[in-house]
Amino acid sequence: MSKRLMAMVLCLCMIACLFAGCGSSESDTAAPAQPEDNVINLWAFTDEVPKMIEKYLADHPDFGYEVKTTIIATTDGAYQPALDQALAAGGADAPDIYCAEAAFVLKYAQGDASQYAAAYEDLGIDVAAKIEEADIAQYTVDIGTNPDGKVVALGYQATGGAFIYRRSIAKDVWGTDDPAVIKEKVGGGSGSWDQFFVAAEELKAKGYGIISGDGDLWHAVENSSDSGWIVDGKLNIDPKREEFLDLSMKLKENGYHNDTQDWQDAWFADMKGVGEKPIFGFFGPAWLINYTLAPNCGGSAVGEGTYGDWAICESPIGFFWGGTWILANKDTDKAEAVGDIIEWITLDSSDTGLQYGWANGNLYGDGGTKDCVGSGTVMAKSDGTVEFLGGQNMFDVFVPANAFANGKNLTQYDETINTYWRDQVRQYTSGQKTRDQALADFKQQVADNLDVIVE
Repeated sequence: MSKRLMAMVLCLCMIACLFAGCGSSESDTAAPAQPEDNVINLWAFTDEVPKMIEKYLADHPDFGYEVKTTIIATTDGAYQPALDQALAAGGADAPDIYCAEAAFVLKYAQGDASQYAAAYEDLGIDVAAKIEEADIAQYTVDIGTNPDGKVVALGYQATGGAFIYRRSIAKDVWGTDDPAVIKEKVGGGSGSWDQFFVAAEELKAKGYGIISGDGDLWHAVENSSDSGWIVDGKLNIDPKREEFLDLSMKLKENGYHNDTQDWQDAWFADMKGVGEKPIFGFFGPAWLINYTLAPNCGGSAVGEGTYGDWAICESPIGFFWGGTWILANKDTDKAEAVGDIIEWITLDSSDTGLQYGWANGNLYGDGGTKDCVGSGTVMAKSDGTVEFLGGQNMFDVFVPANAFANGKNLTQYDETINTYWRDQVRQYTSGQKTRDQALADFKQQVADNLDVIVE
């Protein structure tokens, strides 16, 4: 009998006893119900991790704990304030496990809220050995390591980026859709955008845009920069990020894109091939293929919309985009149980761990979506062949891409500062401001709204 049920039975017995005229002395009164100690509180911003933990509980019937889930979307910035309040309040309702995405994970792993995070080793996890055994992508480890050098957060996805392109357009312009050839055409692995813009001009001559909007380039630029927005408490504009002003203007002035904004209808239309002009490609990780391109391609089988007309090759520069990290509360009184769950999600490279099922698309049964995972060990023994990419094995490109990603250029203010930056770049490229004015206004926004030194 669960403790909850036992407490209810005792309470009913007391009520029945009172109505029956029983005595009410202390010796006759049942003890008050004790707080439950078999509930693990999980906080997340989507249902992805909660579903994973449901799977864990189903596969481990003797686990002995219930999981109470709180999901608050990141829409309108609602998740972080609620999570911060719950962590600060502590007590029985405090999160035992909580999730943070790339846009704000630094705050919880290394920044203002890092004091709440438990070191994985304090959860009973042999962290160093497991990271080596699973061959975890280094950038994810860097992001999840606190200032004391302790790993406090890891993910389950690997989000190294590639260039995702239309096969039919490649054949029309260059006579082939071979990823090895297209890699050379766009400057894959070169560390430069020079060849990419040569390709853009060749595509333009045939009536195509190379990417949908400057946001497609921004995610590659942002996460390939050498340093982050904040260095020693001061605003820092990395030269690669400042160059984005010029790259964006070059795209705009030459008509190399459809001038869309990511996550808006025109961007999705370009995935379906029904935008202003046909678009050759997008920059992104595996999740962009699975959860954005595929649902917006206009079909679900080869020959429908752009389904099956895609392939991937190495990006001109290495980058990552997105991801979810899992953390534990240092004050949890269920450290071992919490550690078991977190290890299964982030570090288990066996055939029964989450990542093997996630990579092979059979975590919840056959026919699921294959995805890139944090463990290189898992991906090395998994099948990344997908129909959406014309039968290409995406792991052949994404596994090396993860090694090139840099996890040392994030700050806890990225989500806010990126919004300011992208807005100023758009105002510059649309002719509303000069380059110098856009930079000056960006700096002023940061100075006015964040506790950051701006020089």
